[in-house]
Amino acid sequence: MKKMILISVAAAALLTNAQADFSFDDIFKDMKEAAISFSTDAKDTVISMKDGAVETSKSAERTVTSVSTDAKDTTVKASDDMKVMEVATTGDVKIVATEISTDTKDSIQNTTTDLKDSATVASKEMKDTTVAISSDTTSSVKTISNDSSDSVKTVSNDINSTLRTISNDSSDSVKTVSNDTSDSVKTVSTDSKDSITTVATNTNDSVKTASNDSRASIVSVNDNVSDSVKTASTNASDSVNTVATNTNDSVKTISIDN
Repeated sequence: MKKMILISVAAAALLTNAQADFSFDDIFKDMKEAAISFSTDAKDTVISMKDGAVETSKSAERTVTSVSTDAKDTTVKASDDMKVMEVATTGDVKIVATEISTDTKDSIQNTTTDLKDSATVASKEMKDTTVAISSDTTSSVKTISNDSSDSVKTVSNDINSTLRTISNDSSDSVKTVSNDTSDSVKTVSTDSKDSITTVATNTNDSVKTASNDSRASIVSVNDNVSDSVKTASTNASDSVNTVATNTNDSVKTISIDN
């Protein structure tokens, strides 16, 4: 910094020397005074920087001390608070554990008592139910046995009566069928005999009638055939004569026309 100032002053002096008349002594005096002034300023600046560094160091020391004190106070306070919290938590945990243990003990006792009472009531109800069911079952078996016996007797009597009725009805039916069959056989036999006699008579009459009718038919056919032959012969002769006459007349007509 000092060298730059000296060079600047020297350059200014050279430039000024070209324009004004003064001696180098004045220039050197000015440069010396400027150097002294710069030195004094630099010394003052160094002293000020030293004082500032010292003040900064003291301030930093005070800050570190204050921070250390605050950290120590905070640590102590946090430790005290943690100790208080630990003591309080331990007390609360102990109280809670005691209350839970007491509640659990009471619950177990209540549950045991309730289970014992429930088992006793259930046992009594099961015993009463078993006795009632046994009595009802015995009564039901007796009733069913009596009803079954009465039903068997009733069914046996009804079957016996039904069998007797069926036997009597079957006997009467057999007798009736036998009588009806005998009458039917007699009727059929009589009707068959009469039918055979009637058929034989009717057949004989039919044969005689057929024979007479056949004979008459043959005679009639012979007469009709003879008459037909005669008529046909006459008609044929007449037709031949007519054809010959017509042919002769036609030949004559054709001959005259030609």
